[in-house]
Amino acid sequence: GMHRLWKRFAVETSGIKRGGRVLDIAGGTADLSALFMEQVGEGGEVWLTDINNAMLTIGRDRLLDEGAAVSVAQCDAEKLPFPNDYFDCVSVAFGLRNMTRKDAALKEMLRVLRPGGCVIVLEFSKIWKPLQPLYDIYSFKVLPAMGKLVAKDQDSYRYLAESIRVHPSQEELKRLMHHAGFERVEYFNLAASAVALHRGYKF
Repeated sequence: GMHRLWKRFAVETSGIKRGGRVLDIAGGTADLSALFMEQVGEGGEVWLTDINNAMLTIGRDRLLDEGAAVSVAQCDAEKLPFPNDYFDCVSVAFGLRNMTRKDAALKEMLRVLRPGGCVIVLEFSKIWKPLQPLYDIYSFKVLPAMGKLVAKDQDSYRYLAESIRVHPSQEELKRLMHHAGFERVEYFNLAASAVALHRGYKF
């Protein structure tokens, strides 16, 4: 359940205001979209997007059940169907790690962001080094076993651990964002650096 705290922190860190426009990429079950809708209010605009139709449907239905009218689009983050300079904030939570061409996706996020707007990237990252041995045991032994026992899906949890290891470190992702064109890029380490929130601006 820690992810809920991380996502709320991400929304607060975005600085999005009433009436703002937000693009939630790889939004899946709509956790971030729901929080952003609270922030922007009735005069704002939140787009929930995901490349996976099944996940997108879950998120859309959840918001509709809560009485929230949300705009939804199934799309690839590397080819966003939105105009230039449109959104005040673009967010992606635990989705960049699964994108094949992260550089292309980041450049698309920059393209649809208005000048002065910010991008928020919440993702698993490189844990504090003294905890690395314990974290490896948890990730490669405990987590897959729990996945097999609870969710009857060991392989997905093994993939989770493996994908985290090949994802760029905090500094590497910061450089990638700079290279894509973002400025004033910074990151905030959470949960002993197991998770990091990156923020960058378009000027």
